[in-house]
Amino acid sequence: MSSNLENQMDRGTQDERENRESENQENVGRTKGSSNRGFASMDPEQQRLIASKGGKAAHQLGVAHEFNSEEAREAGRKGGEAVSRDREHMAAIGRKGGEASRGGGRGREKSREPEQE
Repeated sequence: MSSNLENQMDRGTQDERENRESENQENVGRTKGSSNRGFASMDPEQQRLIASKGGKAAHQLGVAHEFNSEEAREAGRKGGEAVSRDREHMAAIGRKGGEASRGGGRGREKSREPEQE
């Protein structure tokens, strides 16, 4: 190979390396991917805004999915199963409910005044 051709190949490789380095510097601070194109590369607030507009448009066109009572029941059941696996969380919910009802549950004196007839 001639030295001129080798120099061009070296430059091409060096140019490619510099492009990659500058792209990496531009992507510092991004949380997703390395591309600066597309929905996934947008910041979460911008994604929410676009998704919201899409949902509103779908409802206006009448093509949006709407849960019927059976689908809602099934979704609630699945969510309840997932939450109830966490025993500490369920205990905390129970304590909070007990405190909210009739003065705070067992072991505490009732400070309520007697009901008048």
